[in-house]
Parts: sequence; structure tokens; C-alpha cells
Amino acid sequence: MYGPTDLKKNVLITLDGQPYKVVEYSQKVMGRGGSIVNVKVKNLITGALLPKTFKGQEKIEPAEVTTLKVQYLYRDDEKFYFMNPSTFEQYELAADMVGDSAAYMKDGDEMEIQFYNGTPINLVLPKNLWLTVTYTETAVKGDTSTSVTKDATLETGATVRVPAFIKVGDVVSIDTETGAYRERKK
Repeated sequence: MYGPTDLKKNVLITLDGQPYKVVEYSQKVMGRGGSIVNVKVKNLITGALLPKTFKGQEKIEPAEVTTLKVQYLYRDDEKFYFMNPSTFEQYELAADMVGDSAAYMKDGDEMEIQFYNGTPINLVLPKNLWLTVTYTETAVKGDTSTSVTKDATLETGATVRVPAFIKVGDVVSIDTETGAYRERKK
């Protein structure tokens, strides 16, 4: 069992028999040692967001979620297809379940699918992915200020802001949670 202060971003809990993921967390300490925890949780089955407040010594049940490493195979108009690399069993996820993660996925990438009672409920990408820049404007000669950024298109089709020194063919690390550039591969 979790206490309210054990909740942090991405913790999985059960509310009313449904699995939820904490997406926002804030704690307010009251006088004489009490505290209130406000969270925003996302239902992992329906996708609905729900604000929730927990007080003092309330007990919160962790979600019984299993995680399986899979390899991304391909997509069609409505679904994404994955395979367990050890058993070759295949799984399909609806496009709305994959959501924004699709912008960073390429064939053969390894990631994880979370299951609740045997049903796939969530796709988890690695925190950082290395992707090749396929298009970007060339930097203006003499513009050496460190804060200058430009758009770059990645091999998956996603567009991210990168520093001016990045060029076509560079391999860059992208934070999959924020979509932000992290670094260039040396």
C-alpha cells in the first residue's frame, strides 16, 4: 500500500478497480504535521484525466500491472503491431493508446507494453532515443550564439528544435517524454 506522499509522477495506482498513472503531483504541508497531496491521474484503460486529493494517512493500492519488453514491427491505419522477441507472440495497440509516442518509433525499436489483467493498457518508450536528422536548414555563417535553435526533421518524421550546429546525418538524442533535444552523438 502507498501513502499519499509515496505518490510521484508515473506511479501506477488502483482507484475504484481501475489502473491509473500519476501525471501531476503536488504536496501542501498543513500546520501541525498534516499534509494534502493533489494529483492528476490518467485512467490507463479509458485515457480520462481525473484530479484527486489524498489526505494524511490514506492508503492507496498499487496497480497490479505487468510489463513486457517488445519490439515494434509496423503500423497500419488504425493499429500498431509489436512482437515479444523471445516467444514471437504479437500484440496490437490502437493508435490512440500509442498517442504521441508514435512520433519517435521506428521499425525494430525495443520498448515496453504494460498489461492490466492480461489486457494491454500502455506503451512505454525508453526515456531517450537516438534518431538521425534527415532534414534541417543550414546554419547561418557567423551565427555562433549558443541559444540559436532551428527545426530538424528526424528519421521518424518528427520535428524537434535543435542547436544551429546540427546538420543532416547527425544522430541526436531525444527525450521521449518532452520531445526535447538532449545531445548530439559524438
